[in-house]
Amino acid sequence: MSEARKKSLLRSAFIAVVIVIAFAAATPAESPIADAAEQGDVAAVRALIRQGADPSGAQADGMTALHWSALNNEIEITEVVLFAGANANATTRLGGYTPLHIASRAGNAEVVESLLKTGADPGAYTSTGVTAMHFAAEANAAGVIKALVAAGADLDAKDSFSDRTPMMFASVRNATTALQTLVEFDADLSLATAIKDYEKIEGEATEERARRTRVREAAKDPEPNEEDSQAGNQRSGRPSGGSGQSPPADPNAPKVLSSIEQIGKQGGFTALHYAAREGHIEATRVLLEAGSDVNQVTVGDQSSPLLVAVINGNYDLARVLLESGADPNVASDDGVSPLFATLNIEWSLRTWYPQPQAFRQQFTSYIELMELLLDAGADPNSRTSTHVWYASYNAGRMGVDFSGATPFWRAAYATDVNAMRLLVENGADPNIWTYNIVNPRRRFGPNVPANAGNNEEEEEDPSGLPPVPHGGPGIHPLHAASGVGFGTSRVAQQHRSVPDGWLPSVKYLIEELG
Repeated sequence: MSEARKKSLLRSAFIAVVIVIAFAAATPAESPIADAAEQGDVAAVRALIRQGADPSGAQADGMTALHWSALNNEIEITEVVLFAGANANATTRLGGYTPLHIASRAGNAEVVESLLKTGADPGAYTSTGVTAMHFAAEANAAGVIKALVAAGADLDAKDSFSDRTPMMFASVRNATTALQTLVEFDADLSLATAIKDYEKIEGEATEERARRTRVREAAKDPEPNEEDSQAGNQRSGRPSGGSGQSPPADPNAPKVLSSIEQIGKQGGFTALHYAAREGHIEATRVLLEAGSDVNQVTVGDQSSPLLVAVINGNYDLARVLLESGADPNVASDDGVSPLFATLNIEWSLRTWYPQPQAFRQQFTSYIELMELLLDAGADPNSRTSTHVWYASYNAGRMGVDFSGATPFWRAAYATDVNAMRLLVENGADPNIWTYNIVNPRRRFGPNVPANAGNNEEEEEDPSGLPPVPHGGPGIHPLHAASGVGFGTSRVAQQHRSVPDGWLPSVKYLIEELG
């Protein structure tokens, strides 16, 4: 055998030994008691303890005998391993779950009580920021909640994701028993989730991008030649002489908003808002009877529980809220009212992200809900103040901006003659236009927001008429009913309206309303 061959074999053998050692080091310690507890074998657990096995020995994922007994509600195994000295606050490798977390999530009150008596921390958080009280509320486990309260757990503990409380976890799950128990112990009904300010987030991201750009520019040649500068302007579409004309500085005119500005702030949900979003009538009744404010608005975009219910298509729940005194005229910060939202969700566009579909499963029809709202005093002429960002994934692709739209206008856009008639019978003005939104950066067509990514110049208007000023009349209901924006992108494929409603709606607007 050659010397080179010998060296090659030695290297291979050495590598094999290293791999074996590495795998051996990565092999988790034996956890016979945890394995026995997983199978619910109390006899094996006792025998292993007598043999000196570690009662806190964990499996590869960190599950110990206590975790398994907590999950499987094995009170005997729980007490045996606790008596043997098992760590009541051991955590799993993923998630940081203690046995108390798992027992609470499973709703196993007897195991919870045993763990608490032996020193389990009732206020411990998982690595995902949730406490045992959150899990108990979600599991609708009144017995667990009572045991945790007796041990000093915080009824209003906030999770680390968005300050959600146990009351909110119960509300999302329609866990009425848990809600009633939390109310009995005076949990705070008015607490709200954290606010996410998208404008601030975008501003910070923009500032960071600008900082990185400055760093890159500083590393370049400090004296670029004139040709490069002109080429850069041509590539970016910027004329070297300056920027385009800005909209008139009318303080009363609608502000031109970016997509981020339209979204603005989100969050500030209470437990009642969560119940409204999910359409949980039972949870809503419990919360209202306990004293939740039926008109409390979110801190983020000022949405009431009624508006949240309607936006998500929960017409039946909206009826319950109206019967409980909800104000039908509380609009969100974009001016969307429950009446407008009813039509908007019923005729929501086909978008690239899922729209709520609960409206298809309601006993209350959208027309019936509109009647209820109008009977309760809803303003049929309320107007949106901006485009409705969740109406579609991109206002430009819709071919129309909803700024200044009324419920009647939205009904016309859906070619919904029945809804238009109902609104007119209740005082709707059929001649309210949307606002004309003039943006100098780009326009897909009339009344459509701009996109800074395109700086193509607009064609000159051959009519010779003066342009409609920013904030002036934009789209009339007649335009909306006759296919406004259908020449833009794929609007005709995305638009939803009353089948065969084009001609009847236009005839109604012209022949009956003039």
